Amino acid sequence: MKTIADPDRALGDGLTAIRAEFSVPKGFPAGVVEAATRAVARRPSEHVDRTAIPFVTLDPASSTDLDQAFWIESAGSDLVLRYAIADIAWFVEEGEAVDVEAWKRGETIYLPDGKAGLYPPILSEAAASLLPGGPRPATIFVVRIGSDGHARLDGAERALIESRAKLAYDHVRDDQLPAGFAELARRIEIAGAARGAIRLDPPEQEVTRRADGSFELSFRGRSRYEDRNAALSLATNLAIAETLQVHRTGLFRVMARPDAEAVDRLRLTARALGLEWPPEMTIEQFERGLDPAIAHHPQMMIAIRKAGRGASYAPWQDGTPAWHAAVAAPYAHATAPLRRLADRYVVDAARAIANGRAVPTSAANAFDRLPAVMARADAAAGRIERAVVDLAEAILLKGRVGQSFSAVTTEIDDRGARIQLCDLPVVARVKGSTLGEGAAIAVRLVSVDMGSRTALFEPANDAPAGPRS
Repeated sequence: MKTIADPDRALGDGLTAIRAEFSVPKGFPAGVVEAATRAVARRPSEHVDRTAIPFVTLDPASSTDLDQAFWIESAGSDLVLRYAIADIAWFVEEGEAVDVEAWKRGETIYLPDGKAGLYPPILSEAAASLLPGGPRPATIFVVRIGSDGHARLDGAERALIESRAKLAYDHVRDDQLPAGFAELARRIEIAGAARGAIRLDPPEQEVTRRADGSFELSFRGRSRYEDRNAALSLATNLAIAETLQVHRTGLFRVMARPDAEAVDRLRLTARALGLEWPPEMTIEQFERGLDPAIAHHPQMMIAIRKAGRGASYAPWQDGTPAWHAAVAAPYAHATAPLRRLADRYVVDAARAIANGRAVPTSAANAFDRLPAVMARADAAAGRIERAVVDLAEAILLKGRVGQSFSAVTTEIDDRGARIQLCDLPVVARVKGSTLGEGAAIAVRLVSVDMGSRTALFEPANDAPAGPRS
């Protein structure tokens, strides 16, 4: 982690430029705000009272758009997860201003100096957010997890809930969480291993704002609480996807497996990184043994993630089973409706099916339109995220032109080598290298272009190669 000195506001101005370059929305049109303000006054009338259930939320400390709250109970050998999802659909009428604007945006875009929300803050960070301090409308999915880790949907209802605590990853305690929290996550992990799921949680580059207003560039790992919390969402999404598939409807998150050629390349990468991958071991078995805290394992995890063709959305199609290679099962996105447009419709469909009703026409019609909308939104968010990291890297490096650095190659293609600097959280490219993936390399910084947010490196012979001990 590196703090970025920004006395001349290069980062602040650069973020402003990124917002302009990628047309990041600034606020909401007046008509949308007016419609959202009217929607706040809409009182829940189809929701049963479940405020007696002691739901809690668990998110980054700064988050205010809280999609999920949860509670866990035991039922014999089963665990019963009550997963409450913010009922944004209650406030949004099809075809009115808030809905039209959400279809334009697709998802919330996050930047270090603020976000461009999918919905106006009066909804996503107040009336619809599952914050403590008052009843909030939600859809409660009841998910039963057996001792084998299989998650199945046991029911769904619109309800009023009241969160008891807004817990945060960085200072939550075990005694603040339901008793079955860790065990549920363990069961989901065991079930994933049995299916042959691939874990895709390598450390990621990110730029964050500190409390004092400065910024940090780092590779962010995941805490055990974040992983366990993700297991609750995974269990719910798997159970919903299974229900939708059985009823031959829905919108799924799909991902193809790495093909044989890609696996062969990954075996070469593992060899270059000095990692043992026996010939008889599958990619799924090998991947489960990787640990992001061990040297070279993060590079291998990133390589595996990139070896697939990427995830996308697809509606249910007769004769084409939905499949997500990473989770090795049908999978749907339902648990973040405040941040992703598609989730609103998946929630509506799953709730209807769980109560023996037909899927709403609005959801059925949306499933065919959403893949293109979400693909566009995902691509834009990815480009913006990369631009922010590139900007932070350029600022971090701009006073160090001519210096040499130790690095490790993480990927080789027709554009040269992608490298990870050993002493800075910087990923870059270097031309002219003939080394393979995972090799130690010394590089010199040739130039930094703040306008294009790029840093140019070349091989160097006067710097120590490889990680410092």
